[in-house]
Amino acid sequence: MSDYQLYIGNKNYSTWSMRPWLVMKHFDLVFTEKKVRFDSFAADSVFKQTVIPLNPFGTVPILVDGEIKVTDSLMICEYLADKHPDVEMWPKEEKARVNAKNLVAKMHNGFPFVRQYLPMNIEAFMPEVGQIIMRDQPQVRHEVEFLDQILCGFLKQSDAYLFGQFTIADAFYAPLCMRLKNYAIPISARLSQYIDQLLQNSAVAEWVADALEEKDFVEMDEPYRIKA
Repeated sequence: MSDYQLYIGNKNYSTWSMRPWLVMKHFDLVFTEKKVRFDSFAADSVFKQTVIPLNPFGTVPILVDGEIKVTDSLMICEYLADKHPDVEMWPKEEKARVNAKNLVAKMHNGFPFVRQYLPMNIEAFMPEVGQIIMRDQPQVRHEVEFLDQILCGFLKQSDAYLFGQFTIADAFYAPLCMRLKNYAIPISARLSQYIDQLLQNSAVAEWVADALEEKDFVEMDEPYRIKA
């Protein structure tokens, strides 16, 4: 029995928390979930006071494994893949594995305009906001077009996930796909089909259900929306 503890933020908003959580859930790794609510990111906030003793960077997710603390979403997934080599978190075939890691690296440090203008909000359906952003922000349009092209290039070879079976790559792109769906961003039929496939994944479905149950309006995460 593992003593993994995974510290995460609000499931409705926290894209970085979502990624390793999906990996651990999908691959049946036993862990204790520790949710730290986003109140503010001020130094004296409850969030920071809870997180900083575990992670001096003051961010989530954090994986605690005994005396070891892993404080980055990608490093958490790599750590787990190393700890559980019998579990195929990455594609088994070398070329596919390298492609998956390249794709994850792009997600980890790319798509800045999508991140800025289309923040994840699972419980809200905001097509009017998406329409305005796509009209007024050409950088977002370009990133979405690139995303659609690159993902569909891999999906042409698969009936389901990016590399046939669910991998870390799918977990990393799931939050971005939630954004595209909830802002009703125009995308190709193939990418839309992939998003529907992701939503049928039991781990993704559980995260979404938990996010919908939070009913926690965090104003700093919703500058574009007025609470009803």
